[in-house]
Formats: sequence, C-alpha cells, structure tokens
Amino acid sequence: MDSTSSPQVFEKTVEKPSKRLDAWLAENEPEHSRARWQALIKNGLVTVNGKPSKPNGRLHPGDRVEWTIPDPVSSEVLPEDIPLDILYEDPHMIVINKPAGLVVHPAAGNADGTLVNALLHHCTDLAGIGGEKRPGIVHRLDKDTSGVMVVAKTEKAMVELARQFKARETEKEYQAIVRGVPEPSTGHIETTIGRHPVLRKKMMANVKRGRHAVSDYSVMEALKNAALLRVRIETGRTHQIRVHMALIKHPVLGDRLYARPQPADAVWPDRQMLHAAKLSIAHPDSGDRLWFHAPLPPDMEALLDQLRLA
Repeated sequence: MDSTSSPQVFEKTVEKPSKRLDAWLAENEPEHSRARWQALIKNGLVTVNGKPSKPNGRLHPGDRVEWTIPDPVSSEVLPEDIPLDILYEDPHMIVINKPAGLVVHPAAGNADGTLVNALLHHCTDLAGIGGEKRPGIVHRLDKDTSGVMVVAKTEKAMVELARQFKARETEKEYQAIVRGVPEPSTGHIETTIGRHPVLRKKMMANVKRGRHAVSDYSVMEALKNAALLRVRIETGRTHQIRVHMALIKHPVLGDRLYARPQPADAVWPDRQMLHAAKLSIAHPDSGDRLWFHAPLPPDMEALLDQLRLA
C-alpha cells in the first residue's frame, strides 16, 4: 500500500469487535505509522460506513472502513549532490557510512548540506513518509561521529525499523579512542541520562528524570595515555557513549563538550574520536538478519598511528 503516482483508495470490513480506529488501522495496515493514520483521519481521508470519524472512534463487526492515501508532496528540503559512501541499498532502505562533519537533518544553523539533502538527491525511488517525499531517519549519529547509519525509504520500512530500535532488537557496536586505559579492561556502565540542568546542549548521567542507558566496553588496544575501545550499547540515548566515557574518567579524545585537552594527551584531534563500526538489523521487509560494517576512518587510523609511535 505504498503511495504511487496517484491517490489510492482502499476499503476493508471490520471482522470482530475492535479498538479505536487509529489503532485498528495501524495494526491492520502497518505500512503507515499510527501518527500518520491519525493525521489522515483528522484530514477527513478515512471514513467509517461512509461517514467521517475521529481517531478514537470505536469499531464494530461489519463496519466498513475506507481510506484514501494522497500523493506524497515534495519535501521543503532541497536535494543536494553530496557524495555518499553507500554500504547497501534496496527499495526499502539505504545504509551509509556517514563521514564526520555531516549533519543528519536540517535544523537551525544547518539548513542545507545535510545527509537528508544528499539522500533526496540520490534516492529517486522514495515512496513517501508521513505524506512527504523524504527519507526516514530512524536513528541519528552526532555531527562529528562517523559510521554506519540505516535510513528508511518507505513508511513501512520506517515503522518496522523504528520498532526494532525501540524494542532493542538491533545490535550496535562503536569504536572510540579515549584518554587513558580503563581498568579493568572490560566494563558495564548502567545509568540514567538526561539533559543538563544549566548547559542545555549537554547531557548528564544519573539524573532523576533521565532515561535508562546501558553501555558495555572492552579495550581493543592499550596505548600510551590512551586506548582504543569497543563499545556496545543496548540503548541509544543522546551522547550516550560520550557521557558514559566521561563518567568513568576516560573521555573520548577530541570531545569538546565532555572533555578538555590535558598534558597527558599526545594530540588533541579536531573532532571526537567516535565511530559507529557495526550495526545489525532485521531487514524491514524480508526479516533476514543483516550485519553492516564501516572501517575506521582515516583520521582515527592516523591518530592511532601517532599514539603507537608515542
């Protein structure tokens, strides 16, 4: 039921006593999110027995539900010819190796030159998400974090991938170069993470109203006054690894928000040395388990070489 070149009209009969209309539609037609169904209902594009309804309208056996899916409208974000390192692509999703310095989504201060601008130029087969011709950002990486990102190309894929991330059915592995060598060489960090009460761009561990955050790390290589870590995260909180590494006194090198240069730092890189190395998901259409890997970027390899020489 993906949108095509003209509006589509669908009809289905309710077979058993059911829940509210928006929930029934989301359950029976999962290629659109519940929020999308609510918007369609409020815009009069869904009827029950020929009459407009409300999202919380109750359904009964024999009710005839009819809905119209309009053409997706063009996004206000403009396509831009920005090179992409594509790891995988099919009609449902695209997986890229995001470079450091690339912002994911347009926002204040970054109206263009983003990953979304690049994807709008590259992807000519976007089926429409939320009524717009745009890619579906399922998860994010900080501007100065590199590595694997998966992006949905259809609303059905967006709903399923978002469900996997929320249900913690994905596997995410990062590599980070941190100050000092953690002891012991493996560790489990479990805290809450929430917004800093004063510095609004900064996150903080162990806040009362924070969200549960879990990271597991292991030392891949011990260096002089630094270490290369493998970090697996069970949750995906904002700045999670950066906050957790700073909490255990081994901040990510180059992290200007959670660390400062110290005399022990052989070099201070231009960005935080954090890379999303691996991501595993179930394909949103076939259900097959997939693994994606992005090698360490040149700036992190160069820093490791410098640290080895030290």
